Amino acid sequence: MLELKFYLFKINNVYFSILVCLFLLITSCENTPENVENISENPPTITEEVAVDSVITNTMLPSLRNLISDMEESVVSISVDILSRGIFYDYSNEGSGTGFIIRSDGYIVTNNHVIENATEIEVTLQNGSIYPAQIIGLDPLSDLAVIKIDAANLKAASFGNSDALQPGDWAVTIGNALALKGGPTVTLGIISGLERSITTENGSLFDLIQTDAAINRGNSGGPLITLDGEVVGINTAVLSGAQGIGFAVSSNVADPIIKSLIGSGKVIRPLIGLRGADITPAIFERYELPVKEGVIITKIEANGPADKSGLKEMDIITALNDIPTPDMSKFLMELWNNNPGDQIKVTYNSDREYKETNVILIERP
Repeated sequence: MLELKFYLFKINNVYFSILVCLFLLITSCENTPENVENISENPPTITEEVAVDSVITNTMLPSLRNLISDMEESVVSISVDILSRGIFYDYSNEGSGTGFIIRSDGYIVTNNHVIENATEIEVTLQNGSIYPAQIIGLDPLSDLAVIKIDAANLKAASFGNSDALQPGDWAVTIGNALALKGGPTVTLGIISGLERSITTENGSLFDLIQTDAAINRGNSGGPLITLDGEVVGINTAVLSGAQGIGFAVSSNVADPIIKSLIGSGKVIRPLIGLRGADITPAIFERYELPVKEGVIITKIEANGPADKSGLKEMDIITALNDIPTPDMSKFLMELWNNNPGDQIKVTYNSDREYKETNVILIERP
């Protein structure tokens, strides 16, 4: 009996060993990579090494060192004394801003609000040289101004094509933020939006570039530039109470204005002789208007071009020269593409009927 039990134990051990071997074999086969049979047929491919630093620098986090080194010679700091009138006496205030050189013989662009009402203007170059400046021309409607210093062989910045910008493009601002010592302040951001419009004390600014590159007090008048070093905007405003929302006058709008300021000291614009407003949802519902887009006339200047053409209050202008004007911004853009003396076709809705009239523009005083 003992022998039989021992024999059975031996047999069981044999079966157990066989089962263990089969289990290990099956498990190893299941864990074998599917392409193991191709290892000898397809030797590993050696790929070209790529420098991580170059990838990051060129596509993700661009280095601005060379760009700023090249641009900062064209950027200037502007200090002003402004005479303010009080109830009992006049007093002087100090202000600061930024500008950039556009001609090697000393012409500089900045914002109108930086130097408006200034009694004295000083320009500091990046090498520390200080020059008195004179005003060449002011344009409150675009918040642009041109000043000049008596210097030569300066490094001028160049304008780029702002129409080529797209949301998401890199944007860099350089300026005299908060009048801090130690050179210009540089901020990096993106183009957040295009064709923006905002209302200021002097009217509406249109076709603005929106950016999240920080624009602080003192940055006004500085350049908004691309990574190619081209100026595509002039920093002009930051939205109060909001973070990461700044605005710049686009270079394609600014360029002809600047040329006009240098040439004649002012910008010659046409006058149509009316005041208007956008059609908001509230206005549309309140007055039960026949159209949802256009410029509703709120005031007609007596004996002005619009008055002489038959336009009246509450008429809604929908197009100028067959170009739609869905809001005041588009209306002004198209209006200012014309000159005093030009005749323009105005399409409008009056008493729920579409009509057309011709208006001869005059020069804006």
